[in-house]
Amino acid sequence: MSRVFVIIGVSGSGKTTVGLALAQKLKAPFFDGDDFHPPENVAKMASGVPLDDNDRYPWLNRLHDLIADHLARGETAVIACSALKKKYRDLLRQGNDGVYIVYLQGSLNLIWERMAARQAHYMKADMLQSQFDALELPSPHNTLIISVDQSVDRIVDRILQNTGQEGT
Repeated sequence: MSRVFVIIGVSGSGKTTVGLALAQKLKAPFFDGDDFHPPENVAKMASGVPLDDNDRYPWLNRLHDLIADHLARGETAVIACSALKKKYRDLLRQGNDGVYIVYLQGSLNLIWERMAARQAHYMKADMLQSQFDALELPSPHNTLIISVDQSVDRIVDRILQNTGQEGT
């Protein structure tokens, strides 16, 4: 069965690292949602201005279509995408049976430390608070919630176990 795994969370939570490791295990393509932002969004974030819904909807629609394309072809894929609000996650799921959302959960302090250590990334650590402010915690009924205070291998193993993909 094809699935598209959407790895969500605030910047610095490990979406790309976990997504890449999961994609490798599944032998599936990985897509970093940040690569689908239009240049105006990247410039806005680089200048320290958080995006608003009007900025995000064209980006989310591109990701929705990417998900739909993979599912229509019966292909598995992994996408890293912040999807901080419920309505964003709902948009990604809309008409896309086979979407499996994984929320990488961590404390502000832990993720702040990770962000402060990063270099050459347009999202600055001082914008992290705005992401936590915007975050609407996902429901454990339709999202796998995993703490980021463990190894990437352990996180990937938990995703595979919870989706019946272990041994893949």
